[in-house]
Amino acid sequence: MNLDFSDDQKFLQDEARKFFDKEGGLANARKVMDESISHDDSLWAKIVELGWTGIRIPEEYDGLGLGHLELCVIAEEIGRALAPIPFSSSVYLFTETIIKYGSDEIKKEILPKLVTGEVVGTYAVAEDMAAVSEANLSCSVDGDAINGTKIAVPDADLATHAIVLAKASSGIELRLVDLNAEGVSTSLQKNLDKSRSFYKVEFNNSKSSLLGESGAGWDSHVHIMDQAAVLFAFEQVGGSQQALDMAKQYAMERYAFGRQIGSYQAIKHKLADMYVAVTLAKSNCYYGAWALSSESSELPLAAATSRVSATKAFQLCAKENIQTHGGNGFTWEYDCHLFYKRSKVLSLNLGSESSWKEKLVTAMEKTNTLN
Repeated sequence: MNLDFSDDQKFLQDEARKFFDKEGGLANARKVMDESISHDDSLWAKIVELGWTGIRIPEEYDGLGLGHLELCVIAEEIGRALAPIPFSSSVYLFTETIIKYGSDEIKKEILPKLVTGEVVGTYAVAEDMAAVSEANLSCSVDGDAINGTKIAVPDADLATHAIVLAKASSGIELRLVDLNAEGVSTSLQKNLDKSRSFYKVEFNNSKSSLLGESGAGWDSHVHIMDQAAVLFAFEQVGGSQQALDMAKQYAMERYAFGRQIGSYQAIKHKLADMYVAVTLAKSNCYYGAWALSSESSELPLAAATSRVSATKAFQLCAKENIQTHGGNGFTWEYDCHLFYKRSKVLSLNLGSESSWKEKLVTAMEKTNTLN
């Protein structure tokens, strides 16, 4: 594996960083928390206008027709800015599923509207605190009618459509549901990070459309999770790097007993540990980006590797950033808590860290068997 981002991709990342800085950076996350809203409408509208929602959508459907690597660099900057927008749910999960498994009719109907922001998507999987499996899935579909309850559905208040994992007589299926249709109701769930909203969604004989092949939904779902894991990992790396930068800057500016606190060994070790974790996570994310963009058979291994290392890095950096700031790090006025909250929420998106560790072990065993 040999991957580096092209000059165009690096330029896109640089422009994305400038955009978020110009639009207020972390102030957007604070705005959402202070005003008790679920996302920043103004920021989302500008991102739609920039065309980022159509990065992966083919040009024939009015998208930019770019690849996964462009999406990776955008994801990293979203993580750095802690942007309170439904990008991950609508782009990493919903759009990618429609592109890969939607019928020609669905693509023609949905994809152009995703580009313009008329359609915002989400992905509904979880039903209770247990990990979802083929065996314990209870949400069901009979004909075109879907029934059941999903929890922790991201951005369901803004989303117009959802992809729902449900069981049918032929097996597990991915179903497209209009959230504004009859029989669909949503309710907000409590969440540590108020800049990322989650909802309980109930379906009562709600009309749905099949995505992909009947009965093949579980394998399709696993593939979408592997793809999204790489993109979420890039978000986590962006947040990790920003938390490290914050800690480093504070350690250089803060004085105690006449010396910069960064000159003390205890702080040096914290920063060194953070740097190592971020560097390792970036390396693994590059592996994931390569596997994703090349459609490699190693994607399950690369996705799990990226996800586990990025989760560890973000949680460590968010925690040590608070500790480096000392007592100030625990206050509302400093931004440390924003990264801590986001690190905890992202660690549970797509499944817990332990579930991805299990996937990593399984993928390593499979790779060793093939070799």
